[in-house]
Amino acid sequence: MAWKTNDAESLQSSDELKRQKKIKMAIYITIFVVFQIIVITTMSLTVMKVKTPKFRLGSNINFQSFESVPATPSFDMKFTTQIRIKNSANWGSYKFNAANVTFQYQGATVGVIDIAKGKVGWLSTIKRDVEVSLSSSAITFSNLGSELSSGVLTLNSVGRLNGKVAIMFIMKKKKATNMNCTIAFDVAAKTLKSLECK
Repeated sequence: MAWKTNDAESLQSSDELKRQKKIKMAIYITIFVVFQIIVITTMSLTVMKVKTPKFRLGSNINFQSFESVPATPSFDMKFTTQIRIKNSANWGSYKFNAANVTFQYQGATVGVIDIAKGKVGWLSTIKRDVEVSLSSSAITFSNLGSELSSGVLTLNSVGRLNGKVAIMFIMKKKKATNMNCTIAFDVAAKTLKSLECK
């Protein structure tokens, strides 16, 4: 009868070992699943979250010419500056289509520049040098003369870029970004007075 007791005990210890192995396996699987959930949540909240790139006019404006006549009233100017497309918040490149930037005086167009299609790398910014020619010759405003006489000419630059942010080479999300900058020029000094972009 002693052998039967030993067999029963060995069966019990074998069952206990199997049960403990199953518990350990369940614990490992649970830990792995929880870890994966944490990783996926973190990725979706940081890396996979797509933010709108920024599209701005640079403040480094260098004038080639700047003529204004308050009596007419009229103005003509040529300058170089930069268009900046900032993709520093995305963990993926931003490919954008060709577009343009329109310069306006009180809603009327005084000049347009073209932006060629391109790509901004992940967590980076590109700067494109552009030449701008603006003229009021096609428009007439009664308050343009007084604004020129006051010594400050205020213009707006507006534009829209359409493109896609590619995250991890697998996910692409459409993102459009707008430029809306207010530019104030010092007429007498022929310099940039202020630049504010929304």
